[in-house]
Amino acid sequence: MEYNKLLARSFSHYEQRRLGCWAFGVFLIITVLTYYFALISNPSSLASIPNLNANAQLRMLVFRDTSNSPRELYNPKVIKETEVPEIIKEVIKVEDRIDGQRKPEVKLPPVCDISDQKFDICDIDGDVRINGKSSTILYTTDSSTEGNFSTGNDTWKIQSYPRKTDKGAMRNVNEILVKPSLNSQAPNCTRYHSVPAVIFSVGGFASNHFHAYNDILVPLFLTSRQFNREVQFLVTDWRPSWISKHKVILNALSKYPIVDLDKENDVHCYRRVILGLNFHKFLSIDPLKAPRNYSMENFTEFLRNAYSLKRSLPINMLARGSGHRKRYPRLLIVSRQRTRKFSNVDEIAKMAKSLGYQVVIEEPSGSKDASTFTQMVNSCDVMMGVHGAGLTNIVFLPPNAVFIQVVPFGVKWVSTKYFAEPAPDMKLKYLEYKIAENESSLIQQYPMDHAVFKDPHSIGKQGWNVFKSVYLDKQDVKLDVERFRPTLLKALDLLRR
Repeated sequence: MEYNKLLARSFSHYEQRRLGCWAFGVFLIITVLTYYFALISNPSSLASIPNLNANAQLRMLVFRDTSNSPRELYNPKVIKETEVPEIIKEVIKVEDRIDGQRKPEVKLPPVCDISDQKFDICDIDGDVRINGKSSTILYTTDSSTEGNFSTGNDTWKIQSYPRKTDKGAMRNVNEILVKPSLNSQAPNCTRYHSVPAVIFSVGGFASNHFHAYNDILVPLFLTSRQFNREVQFLVTDWRPSWISKHKVILNALSKYPIVDLDKENDVHCYRRVILGLNFHKFLSIDPLKAPRNYSMENFTEFLRNAYSLKRSLPINMLARGSGHRKRYPRLLIVSRQRTRKFSNVDEIAKMAKSLGYQVVIEEPSGSKDASTFTQMVNSCDVMMGVHGAGLTNIVFLPPNAVFIQVVPFGVKWVSTKYFAEPAPDMKLKYLEYKIAENESSLIQQYPMDHAVFKDPHSIGKQGWNVFKSVYLDKQDVKLDVERFRPTLLKALDLLRR
């Protein structure tokens, strides 16, 4: 005790610390030398040295002491949040080696998925640079710039239209090259964007009303709605008339200008890019696969909001109108001027009026613009028509309205897939009327024992063009109004429920 006091009086505080450091250094040298001679005398003891895990990384934080007290330097509890700017942090990474070799790279999952039968899609996060004129996307992902990760050398040629096995559709769809790149190899950005981008084509069959919705607008909603309009659309195979026709929907999905990608000289840079559109099934959405469980009912509600459509319910048949007048449901008969047209539409309308319907006869491709036509469809309680693209306008009917599809002879499969199956997903009540042979104009072109009547499947085996020519292009319908009457009565019954 007396000796410690004497030591304290003989040396300053600084000299005590210096003496302590020298003592610790001597102790450390003796320990290392002892361990070294032990290894020489017993080499087998090397086996007891623990191996570093091949994936381990040693990280060390080095702090600068900003206090006068040695105790505060080594006590982590005294480092406050407000003192963080005064702390220098340095991360030292120790690369692990196996048998003297550098550890293998971990390959990241591909940014493009080409496994689906209908569509290809790429979802890229990181530094993404788009050169529209050369139809090229160069990217460096966020993960590939950290640690021993690699995106590989995979490249993809993607057509951003969801009918990839249909050669007729894909013939006029631009191909976009997607490949990884080092920053040093990438072109300089001339346009920077803070929101994600979605790239899609309006080529293919997009000029057809059904395909505009089935191939593009429903998949575009499915892909982009999750961004709540904070997304920009880059369009390839640009068609000004298509963009103009559907501008209400496009503007409701994105609040940014649409880019005509094929004519772009700028290099557009994004942090996230989706190339291609998700597709689930014909004119519908599978909520189990969709972001935020979007459904086809969500899509039709979105359309009603976009076009400011007033009705979200059909007529209440049990209620009375103003002045206690009886209320009559509105029936829309979708007419066609070329193929699969009703040859006795006036007779159909007369019979419908006798049952208590207000009848509207309209052709979708008529003089009305898209917005006006959607308002007219939404004002109706029942819609009927021969199978065709015009029936796509059921998306504007109020939920619980009735949809009647008149199925021409020989087209059962496409009628079922394109409209019968999607209708319930839109919360519509579906009725179907299959015409008989004597209601088809085909009876004037082929004898009753012809394969066209007896074996439509054999006609289909000859290819789509033959099938289309016979059953879609050369067939009109003359409804037997007495045979059809029960279908309209059934529609009235569904509205009363």
